[in-house]
Amino acid sequence: MPTDQTEAIVLRTANFADQDKIVVFFSPDRGVLRGIAKGARKFGNRFGSSLEPMSVVRAFYYEKERRDLVTVSSCDLVESYFDVQKDPRTAFLLTYFAELIEEFAPARSKEDVLYRLLLAVLRCLKEGGDRAFLAAYFEAWFLQANGLLPDLAGCRQCRKPLVSGWLSPKRDGAYCPDCAPLKKEELPPGTWAFVRWVRKNPPPRVCGHPFAPDDVARIRKALQSMIVYHLDREPRTLQFLKD
Repeated sequence: MPTDQTEAIVLRTANFADQDKIVVFFSPDRGVLRGIAKGARKFGNRFGSSLEPMSVVRAFYYEKERRDLVTVSSCDLVESYFDVQKDPRTAFLLTYFAELIEEFAPARSKEDVLYRLLLAVLRCLKEGGDRAFLAAYFEAWFLQANGLLPDLAGCRQCRKPLVSGWLSPKRDGAYCPDCAPLKKEELPPGTWAFVRWVRKNPPPRVCGHPFAPDDVARIRKALQSMIVYHLDREPRTLQFLKD
């Protein structure tokens, strides 16, 4: 039977039947791809550690007509991110990233930008990058890549430059304090400067960004408000991050 292959990042796995696993991959050329890895729970199975979450692999698989799941015949491990997940806070953060990608990214469609984003952030975390800043970086680019990041340069009504303000109810922009019809979700000072910086710079590996930790935390709340609005619910993993 002909076998396809793709580079992919393992988003998550789940036990299936007695000896198998369901694997959710994220591929730059196939988007979210779900498959069954037969025998993956057997001792000494051929998959080894390649199915650990956030592993970068070369996946070999084949498809059958009228079946949603592909059959994964083997995986070659390309890069491992097992060690960075020994810190529970990093593990929860990466699970949150995986949940967002699985919810938003279309199945079996080209997703090169999101794939490169996730891979770049993984590499920065492995090299000791600032976890909170990299989380905000990912959230901003995630919204941008999905066409959900609004223009935050000026007020939606009067068009004056926004220093700070309030997000619109539909998260499609923001208002200055004078024009805001509803002052519920704040747009913190520096949000537009942060977005501009993110668009122009790769994720920083250890240091090299001009934003204070408290400012990053406030900006993340605004970005998460947009994500929650468009997902129509709070991601399950986000609550663990807040706690």
